Amino acid sequence: MNHNDEDTDWIIEDEAESGTETALASKPEAPAGPAPWRILIVDDDVDVHVVTKFSLSNVCFQGRRLSFLHAYSGDEALAVLADNPDIALVLLDVIMETSDAGLTVARQIRETLHNQLVRIVLRTGQPGQALEHSIILDYDINDFWCKTDLTTRKLFTTVIASLRAYEGLQQAHQQTLQLRAELELARQLLAASKQPSSA
Repeated sequence: MNHNDEDTDWIIEDEAESGTETALASKPEAPAGPAPWRILIVDDDVDVHVVTKFSLSNVCFQGRRLSFLHAYSGDEALAVLADNPDIALVLLDVIMETSDAGLTVARQIRETLHNQLVRIVLRTGQPGQALEHSIILDYDINDFWCKTDLTTRKLFTTVIASLRAYEGLQQAHQQTLQLRAELELARQLLAASKQPSSA
């Protein structure tokens, strides 16, 4: 039961339906805004999805709004992440179909999907069932919260900090890819220069 509500009108504007594109073709198009930050909410409690989305509905960072995707189990979360590699942040429940479903997802994000960029914030509604210190040490996550402690202000701070970290990592990743491409080009040019001329 995967829901992608990027077209929710109180988050971001609905895209024009395909049938209305022709009718609107004569009107000047408004410049497209920057793509929203994509956030995946993973929790088996529908109310958590609703409250989280409502709490973050007006958040804007670096001129970009937030767009939400939803998953209600660990397997569903991994499927959504596999299909959407540009997700910036996962708000991940620890206890879902099993007592450690969220921990399994966190590990598979890094080890199976090889996604090192997405920020992972674990949330639990049952503190004490998970040892926070060992989880933070043993899993590549970015924060860990008890849901009852995660007020709207703390959630906002956590989300902004996570998006800022994601943006920095993304920029570093792009620079690394560019440097690798330039290095490969330099190697090819060097190899070509060493070939004997066929004069």
